[in-house]
Amino acid sequence: MTRHAFDWSAGYPSQRLPVFGRNIVSTSHPLAAQAGLRTLWQGGNAVDAAIAAAAAMTIVEPCSNGLGSDAFAIVWDGRQLQGLNASGTAPQGWTPEYFRGRLGADARAPARRGWDSVTVPGAVSAWVALSERFGSLPFADLLEPAIEIAERGYAVPWVVRQKWAMAAALPEITRQPGFAEAFLPHGRAPEVGELFRFPAAARTLRLIAQSYGEAFYRGEVAQAIELHARAHGGAMTAADLAAYRPEWVAPIAKAYAGHELHEIPPNGQGIAALIALGILSHFDLAGLKPDGVEAQHLQIEAMKLAFADTYRYVSDRRTMDVTPEQMLDEAYLAGRARLIDRRRAQDFGAGNPVKGGTIYLTAADERGMMVSFIQSNYMGFGSGVVVPGYGVSLQNRGHGFSLRAGSPNLVAPGKRPFHTIIPAFLTKQGAPQMSFGVMGGNMQPQGHLQTLVRMLSFRQEPQAACDAPRWRFNQGRSINVEATLPAATREGLRALGHQVEDFQDSYQDFGAGQFIWRLGDPAVEGYVAASDARRDGLAAAY
Repeated sequence: MTRHAFDWSAGYPSQRLPVFGRNIVSTSHPLAAQAGLRTLWQGGNAVDAAIAAAAAMTIVEPCSNGLGSDAFAIVWDGRQLQGLNASGTAPQGWTPEYFRGRLGADARAPARRGWDSVTVPGAVSAWVALSERFGSLPFADLLEPAIEIAERGYAVPWVVRQKWAMAAALPEITRQPGFAEAFLPHGRAPEVGELFRFPAAARTLRLIAQSYGEAFYRGEVAQAIELHARAHGGAMTAADLAAYRPEWVAPIAKAYAGHELHEIPPNGQGIAALIALGILSHFDLAGLKPDGVEAQHLQIEAMKLAFADTYRYVSDRRTMDVTPEQMLDEAYLAGRARLIDRRRAQDFGAGNPVKGGTIYLTAADERGMMVSFIQSNYMGFGSGVVVPGYGVSLQNRGHGFSLRAGSPNLVAPGKRPFHTIIPAFLTKQGAPQMSFGVMGGNMQPQGHLQTLVRMLSFRQEPQAACDAPRWRFNQGRSINVEATLPAATREGLRALGHQVEDFQDSYQDFGAGQFIWRLGDPAVEGYVAASDARRDGLAAAY
């Protein structure tokens, strides 16, 4: 493999430095990274490490994910890439008529919170499926670090506490059944450094470990979920859980700057990053200044065009009006690129995106296996619903469905909703190069785009690309920018017609990423990793 010529001197103000090693786990919480590294030390592979880290993340970052999350993964198994879609399906009782009867004839989407926002959770099935196909250690061993953390407790870090406290101020979350009991000890969110224990979740993790996930989908936990749903007017049944299966899928890809970006195909929004990069491949970004007005303007406009198509067409792949291949057609993207005006910002008609609550992690080992993994409760604590006695905090992915007749994303029994969480993977001439992801609602494809352009077009190493200032497209000509973006660039974007707003909530609105870049032979040169300073994370290696 030809080594990529990074400029290692390029950097931005940061709390982090690149981390080098032959075995690496990078997550948004140090205890989860250490759980994965512990698994590697015990002889596990990158998949084992990713599962251990993911299980730990449900405990240490509950404001973003939980045992009732959904998940996606892309794995380089040593020979090829394999994708896993473990996003949940709608309960059998969900129809447009069901929701209109509960929400009114004018309702445009299912509920934001509560049981009427919960689809079948898929994350636990992802852990099981990954372990069955690729794991080398006993499945039960992989959940031991998470069980230990849940039982002994952990000191709550700063960023997690910030998001926890924000959720605790929202009645739409705190009034949901089971939430206060699980997540408001002493009647409030924990303080920074305060010990938080989650014995109910430890109980469920043990049941999952002992049964290889069967207790969650076809046993004691499934029965508890159904009883809780029934008690609070929800449609979820044990039969819905028992019928659920994750789906192995072939990733979709697009070439850019001598590399190929791979994403999970719809029902997720990863295709937006591919469309945007396909459009940008018609411009010479490498000849521009990385933080200059023109480079940022072109990326913003390409992202707008990508979202316009993504929001119009993407749904459960079985109900889409067009194929991903049509959306990524070279001639079509060349025509879309010609719509960009270098002298002014335009409104390409993208929808108004929602905000997200997600964790992303990545792991790689010295044998060459690399894992890109993401799991999420969607909007922070998701539905707000927590199954008492079991600590199952449930996502609110059902809110991603539409109730509008004719929409490809119209709710239906057993259907998957439009999904925001997207793991990513980069290859070069068919060989693995980087496993990575950026968390945060519709910021995810925008983060993929911005960090990859920095690495591939501007030769910025992964931590520098991670630390660099970001923008976020909202709708129309509205964008948010981080305060660290140069003032001259902000003013230049305004002069082109962008409606630029500075925004300080870097955790949510500008995403947070983890990156592992392969330097050469994994057993010799190893990898370099980056962890986003916008969260409490850590890249841990040996």
